[in-house]
Amino acid sequence: MRHKVHSHSFNRKGSARKSLIQGLVASVILNERVRTTLAKAKELRRHVDRAITLSKKGDLATRRLLISRIRNQSAVEKLLSDVGVRFKKRPGGYTRILKLNSRPGDMAPMAYIELVDYKLPDTAKDGEATVRGDKDAVKRAKVRAKVATRQRKTLRQLQAQARKVARA
Repeated sequence: MRHKVHSHSFNRKGSARKSLIQGLVASVILNERVRTTLAKAKELRRHVDRAITLSKKGDLATRRLLISRIRNQSAVEKLLSDVGVRFKKRPGGYTRILKLNSRPGDMAPMAYIELVDYKLPDTAKDGEATVRGDKDAVKRAKVRAKVATRQRKTLRQLQAQARKVARA
């Protein structure tokens, strides 16, 4: 029986699960948007919302508590200086989950978990992405597009090889 069990195990031991959650919380805070499986996103929402609620207080005890929970100094700094201030007047519901298509390899349902006030990068006339006037963001967007194209090609090649092996 699963009485009073309120969290997912993700088929991991406790320490690995805790590390996974800490890393994902730090990623959501630093990047404001993360693509992950739907089950991880649903579990992650609890932890991110609690961290943001704590960060709205902004005192030394809160800082120490967040550092002990997240274990990422830069994420805690951003949480206290930027995210907590942005959501100061909001009573709750700081994240949203957007469902995506299934992952091709294992058909796991995927989702974006993002902060509610996350804005998509603007697209310039020539097709280059610009994020809040950051010139380096254009370069990063181009690199990401190239990597995504390579990953799609690699996936197609692996699928073709698997079909050949299955036919033989």
